[in-house]
Amino acid sequence: MRIELAAQLGEYILANASEWQEAKQKAALVNPWFIPEFTDTAVKNIANQFLNKQKLVRWASTYTIQPLVAKKIGIVMAGNIPLVGFHDFLCVFISGHKAIMKAAAKDEVLIKHLVQKLKEWNSEINELVVFQEMLRDCDAYIATGSNNSARYFEYYFGKYAHIIRRNRTSVAVLDGSETSAELDQLADDVHLYFGMGCRNVTKIFVPKEYDFVPMLSAFKKYDYFKDHHKYKNNYDYYLALHILNGKFYMTNASIILVENPSIFSPISQLNYEFYAHKNAVEEALRSLDDLQGAVGHGYIPFGKVQLPSLSDYADGIDTMKFLTRL
Repeated sequence: MRIELAAQLGEYILANASEWQEAKQKAALVNPWFIPEFTDTAVKNIANQFLNKQKLVRWASTYTIQPLVAKKIGIVMAGNIPLVGFHDFLCVFISGHKAIMKAAAKDEVLIKHLVQKLKEWNSEINELVVFQEMLRDCDAYIATGSNNSARYFEYYFGKYAHIIRRNRTSVAVLDGSETSAELDQLADDVHLYFGMGCRNVTKIFVPKEYDFVPMLSAFKKYDYFKDHHKYKNNYDYYLALHILNGKFYMTNASIILVENPSIFSPISQLNYEFYAHKNAVEEALRSLDDLQGAVGHGYIPFGKVQLPSLSDYADGIDTMKFLTRL
């Protein structure tokens, strides 16, 4: 029953009926970062990768999902990109448990709309999926937030079975042989969702004497970011900061490239680091606890890091295994 309902939800998203369009428009009003292009990208990937019936059946069949006494699973959702917490909800739903969810204020419109559709199609969902502001008396918790909020999650949820996620980000390792098509895909890896997702590339490793011009030219496909006031405010702030500090930077007037050892970069900035030997980069990546993914030749293909499948679990923690073993 649950797989059929999930698949029906995927069909509903792809049908793009007027009420779903209205929900997406409302979500953009609540959170100006949720522009139509990025919301459509996020929800279409959810429909095609998460809610395809054949993929759901194949994915669920790899776990032992037996009749059980449903546990109450508290889910604290993030709000950085559209429906970022949907996969956690889907795992709880398909595993047979009861989802008690706290939606992020910046991303509550879409998830609440989709859950309401499920309830319209099957009244049993009223008991299986609930939204609450305070997640009390749950049997287990899945919480996603910043490194700071994770400390609070540990304090409140630490004595229960839990998955607590912290800040993560992704990088790209370039070797200089990238084609124009691959640089175009790298532009998506960097810019989708304004760089706010844990799968966004926020730092690149490049060989010495790397020519940045073709990459900056490829990144011009996102020139329209200059018209987004929140993004432009970030760009202007960090550009002024680098100018005042006399720091070398490169820009195509919509993104700033700065040599910086951190794999995290602020909105509108992409960090880079030179390397002499690729082996040294691979060794450095293995030591990073806050790395979500790496893009490049020999890594995740360009343009694919933002297209996770059902089994691409955040932080590499198998959520379904966690839920089916409670």
